[in-house]
Amino acid sequence: MGDMAHEPQRGLTFEAVWAAMMETDRKLQELNKKFEETNRQIARTDRQIGELGNRFGELAEHLVTPNITEKFRALDYTFTRAGPDVAFFSRDGTFLAEIDVWLENGEFAMAVEVKSKLRKEHVDDHLMRMDVLRAYLDERNDSRKLLGAIAGAIVPPELRNYVLKKGFYLIEQSGDTVKIEPPEGFRPRIW
Repeated sequence: MGDMAHEPQRGLTFEAVWAAMMETDRKLQELNKKFEETNRQIARTDRQIGELGNRFGELAEHLVTPNITEKFRALDYTFTRAGPDVAFFSRDGTFLAEIDVWLENGEFAMAVEVKSKLRKEHVDDHLMRMDVLRAYLDERNDSRKLLGAIAGAIVPPELRNYVLKKGFYLIEQSGDTVKIEPPEGFRPRIW
């Protein structure tokens, strides 16, 4: 008795095996096309989500920017210049940082980071950005006091204290405007 596993199957012709292989190849090509289309759809969706995120960011910036100087004037800061999306470069042209809203006068400069939904890493990133900006100002013999603020359309309650403990002013959405209400005794960090 021979081993049945090694005996050739009877009844399958070369043509039948070839046709089965060709059908398998066709199905694999169809599957590959479906994977490619799925990948294109995922890429499109990722781009759309990214654009939507940018739109939310722009919306948050537009909410903050219009009356931010008046809000800080109520806290005894009279900023004479305000600008959105200010980029900073080293003397050799290397990009250093971009600030969502930059406020300044002869005594102070303030870097405001604006987020649609604030996360802890946004605060930590802004801390590092503030150090970069301080070095930038020092390199140019700009001794103005550098302050920071973080604005959020959505600020989770657990982050409010974190922002304030790091020495940033907190700017929060309030109806169709924003509010800056530092707690009693708050002292902003000066870089």
